[in-house]
Amino acid sequence: MHLLSRKTLLGGLLATLALPILAVHAAPVPGPADSTFYSPPTAAGTGAHGDLIWYRPATVNLGAGVPPVQGWNVMYHSTDALGAPNIVTGTVIVPSAAWSGTGARPVIGYAVGTHGLAQQCAPSIQLARGTDYEAANLVAATRAGYAVLVSDNPGYTTGNTPTYLAGKAQGQAVLDIFRAAAQIPSSGVSASAKAAIWGYSQGGQTSAWAGELKSTYAPGLNLVGIAAGGTPADFIKTASYLDDSTGASFLLQGVIGLAEQYPAGIPVNSLTNANGQAAIARAKSSCVFESLFEFMNHNVSEYTENNQTLSQLVAIPSINQTLMAQNLGNTKIPVPLYQYHGKADEFIPISQHAALKKKYCSKFSNVTFDVFPSEHIATQFQAAPHVLSWLTDRFAGKYTMGTCLTLTKEPVSTANPGGGNFVVSLKSWPLSGNIGLKTLGQSVAMPADATLTADADMTAKTINGNLSIPSFTTNLKIIGLPVDVKLAVTEASPTTGSSTLDSDGNLHVHGTAAVNIRIVSAGESILQIPFGCQTERPVILPIDFDGPVSSLGNGNLNFSGTTTFPNMTGCGLFNSLFTTLMSGPGQTYSFTVKPPEPTRW
Repeated sequence: MHLLSRKTLLGGLLATLALPILAVHAAPVPGPADSTFYSPPTAAGTGAHGDLIWYRPATVNLGAGVPPVQGWNVMYHSTDALGAPNIVTGTVIVPSAAWSGTGARPVIGYAVGTHGLAQQCAPSIQLARGTDYEAANLVAATRAGYAVLVSDNPGYTTGNTPTYLAGKAQGQAVLDIFRAAAQIPSSGVSASAKAAIWGYSQGGQTSAWAGELKSTYAPGLNLVGIAAGGTPADFIKTASYLDDSTGASFLLQGVIGLAEQYPAGIPVNSLTNANGQAAIARAKSSCVFESLFEFMNHNVSEYTENNQTLSQLVAIPSINQTLMAQNLGNTKIPVPLYQYHGKADEFIPISQHAALKKKYCSKFSNVTFDVFPSEHIATQFQAAPHVLSWLTDRFAGKYTMGTCLTLTKEPVSTANPGGGNFVVSLKSWPLSGNIGLKTLGQSVAMPADATLTADADMTAKTINGNLSIPSFTTNLKIIGLPVDVKLAVTEASPTTGSSTLDSDGNLHVHGTAAVNIRIVSAGESILQIPFGCQTERPVILPIDFDGPVSSLGNGNLNFSGTTTFPNMTGCGLFNSLFTTLMSGPGQTYSFTVKPPEPTRW
C-alpha cells in the first residue's frame, strides 16, 4: 500500500476511534418534569459553552389575553466571569403563530433585571407561576412575532448562590442561550436567525457586556442590535448612589453576588459582622421587592467589621480591582446600540450611563441614547415600544446613524433625594380619558393637555396629587340640537389615597379625586348660558387600581368607575334643564395616566 494511503487510512481510523472520546458532551435529552430539572445531571459532562444539556416543555404564563406561545425550559453549558465552565438554566418562548416575515423568525435574548437571590425568584420559575414582573416586556416582544430567550443567569437555579452583577458571566450566559435554544427539537429557533439582545438595569449591564464580548465569545451569532437601559456601568459610582438610599438592597445583593464570583477579591465572611451575616442570609432567601423594602436606606457600615464605610471598603485593593472589573466601556460594541435611561432614576445614576455613551462613541460604536422623564420602574416599561421599534428596524436591516454627534445638552438627573422614603413622582404626566353623561348618553373626552402630578410614597403607602384640566369645548346634543359647550373641570381638593407595592410587584392605588364641573358657556347665538353654572358640590371620583407595576410605564395605569353628579347651580333659567341632563347617579369616567415622551440625546 502506498505510504500516503496508509497515513490516510490510519488517520481516518484514529479520528473515528477518537470521536467518542472527544465528544464529552452527550446529545441533549428531555429533562425531568419536576423541580429536579434544576439539578444538573451527572452525565452533563463539560461540553462547549452553549451546548444544551436538557430541555422540557414549559408553562409560560404571561397573563390573560396574550397570544398563545410555546415554551421550553433549558439547561445549558456556559462560562463564568473567571473563565471556568458553569451551568445555567433559562426559558425559550416562541409565538405559536407562524412567522409572517421573510427568513427565519428573529430572536431576542431578553436579559432580566434584578429578581432577587432566592431560587424561587428565578425568571423560569416565576414565568411558570405567572408572577414575573417583567412579563409585560416579554408580551410586547412576542406580540411582535419574535422568539424570546430568557436566561436565569448563573447560579439562580442550580443550587449555588447567584453571581449577581458579575457582568462577564451574565453576558456570556445570554450569548450562550441563543445556541442552546437552537438545539431544542422542533422549537423553530434557528441558529442562523437574526438576533438582538435587550435588557434593563441588571439586564442593561448584561446586554452591554454581551455586546463587548460578542466578537470573541460568540463570533458566529448573527447579532444585529443591542438595547441596554438603566445600566450600572460604573460600579463605584453606582454603589455610592445606592448606599444609605432607596436602592440599598441592590448594593447588598451586589456584594453577595460579586463575593460569590470573586471570593478572593471580596472575602465577605471576614468583612462582615453578625448583623451583616444575618442580612446576607435574609437577602439570599428574598425576591426583589421584599429586599427592596427590608434594606431600604441602610448603610454598608451597619454590616461590616469595625463599621467600615463604603469608601473604606472600596479603597481595599482587591475590592477595588473586583469592582473596576465590572465597569463597561472598554471594548467597541460591534453592532448598533440603543441606550436609554430615566432622568428621575432613583436607583442607577443617569450620569454614569451618559459617561458610558461617551466611552462607546470614542471607540466608534454606533450609539443612540434616549432620555426618559421618569424614575427607574416606569422607564423600564415605558421604553418597551421604543426599544422594539428600534430593534425592528435593525432586524429589517435599516441604517441608523446614532446620536454620537448630537449637540443636545447632556441629561441632568431629576431624581428625588436619596435616603428617604421610596417615592415615585409623576410630574405633569399626560391624563387622557372621558366622562360619560348617563342621561345624555354621550361621552366627553378630556382635553389633550390634561395632566396629573402626584407623589406615590411606597414607604408611607400614600398618594397625593393634583389634576390639571384646562377648559375645553365639546359638542353635546341637547334636546336633539347639537350645541358647543365649553366645560371647566377644576380640582376641588387634592387627590389623596393609599399606594402600595407588594412582594409580587403588583401596584395597589386606592383613593379619591374631587372636581367641580362648570359650564362656562354653551352655543354661539342660539343659546347663552351664564358663567358660574356648576355642580353644587364637588364630584367624587374613586381612584382604584390593582395591577402589575409595569402599568406605571406601559400606558395601562387606568382608573375607571361610576359616580354621582350633584345638582347644577348658578345656571339661571336653565338650572332645572342642566340638572336633569347632567346630574344624578350612574355617570361614568375612565382616565389613563402615562409618562411624558422621551427625548433623544
